[in-house]
This record gives sequence, structure tokens and C-alpha cells, in this order.
Amino acid sequence: MKIIGLIGGMSWESTVTYYQQINRLTATQLGGLHSAKLLLYSVDFEEIEACQTSGDWKKSAQILAQAAQSLERAGAELILICTNTMHKVAPQVQASVSIPLLHIADATADALEEAHISTVALLGTKYTMCETFYTNKLIQRGIQVLIPDKADAELVNRVIFQELCLGQHKDSSKAEFLRIINALGAQGAQGVILGCTEIGLLISQSDTALPIFDTTLIHAERAVRIALQ
Repeated sequence: MKIIGLIGGMSWESTVTYYQQINRLTATQLGGLHSAKLLLYSVDFEEIEACQTSGDWKKSAQILAQAAQSLERAGAELILICTNTMHKVAPQVQASVSIPLLHIADATADALEEAHISTVALLGTKYTMCETFYTNKLIQRGIQVLIPDKADAELVNRVIFQELCLGQHKDSSKAEFLRIINALGAQGAQGVILGCTEIGLLISQSDTALPIFDTTLIHAERAVRIALQ
């Protein structure tokens, strides 16, 4: 099995899910007492979030590039950035190492194509929903992307940073997310991307009839598939 390098801590709440899911999938595939060969570099999310807020993406790219280089030196053969938003700097991170970086939006687009989804709702941070670094990956694959209106986008962003990243899972916020998902479904969405790695801590497939594409689970599954090739 190839050694998977995880750049986590953004937030650590969802990094836990990455670790669990990659190990569970590896055990399922290999049986017995097998677990994944993993290296984790967990950054200080306070520093990353400060860069996001100030728009200093260059500094955040440097932080993640240094993490990727550390993982490569330690023996990683594949890199995952365990967050959707920070894929804004994925090109800079990839350029800093000689091993492949598995882009979360590419893995998600593959999953959408496999499910024959042509129009999808996207929930995530305001950066992921409203900028083009993520949505263009889907649009280039012929997938139409629907996002919440401005007020609901702000609500989703607030819940992510002020609740989910702090380990808070409120029923009231879950109800609001489901309202937004239903509204986007009424607009023609055939499925919904949980485009922030924390949203899967609040919303699951059992909560809605609309097919859920949890990017954390998709990213982890694709990493295991590649690692075991």
C-alpha cells in the first residue's frame, strides 16, 4: 500500500473522519488486522483562517506547501489536503512536491459522473461556493452548479466556522441546512455536494431524499483506491 500523506487540522474535527474512513476502507479491502499507511501533518487552523479572512492566500499556500514537503520527506507517496476551501492553493502545493496531490473537486466530479448527476447543489464556505477555483472543476466536466442565495450562503459559512469547526452540531442549524438543500432541489439540483469537510458531521444521507455527496468520504475513498492500486 502506498503511504498517504494528509494535510489536516482544517479543522481537526473533520480530519478525524479522514483518519477513520481511510483506515476502515483499508480494512474492508484487505481484511484481517490491516490498517492504512498514513502520515498526518496537522496545521494550526487559527493561522490558516486568519490568512483566509485577510485574503493572504500566498501565505497560506506557503504553510501548506511546507506541510506537503515535510510529508514527502517523511515518505508520503500521495498527498491529500483535508479541506475543500484550501484547494484554492492546490496548484501551489502540487508545484512544491514531486508526488501527486489528489484534488478533492476532481474526486467529487468523478463521483457525480458515476451517479449521472448533471446539476448539483453545492454547500461549503463562502470561498468554495462563490469563487471559481472549485466550481470550475465541476463546470469543466459539464456539471451545472447551484449555490444558495447570498443570505443563505452567509448562514452556511457562519455555521461552518462558528459551530462545526468548534465541534458544535445544533439541531437548528441542521434544519436550516435542510431547508437550503430542499430549496436548491426545487431549483433542479439532482444531488447536493457537502463541499466543506465539516458538513458531513451535521448532515447525512438519512436526512434528505436528495443524493448526498460527502466530499470527505469521497476524497478518502479515492485515496484508498489509489493507494491500493
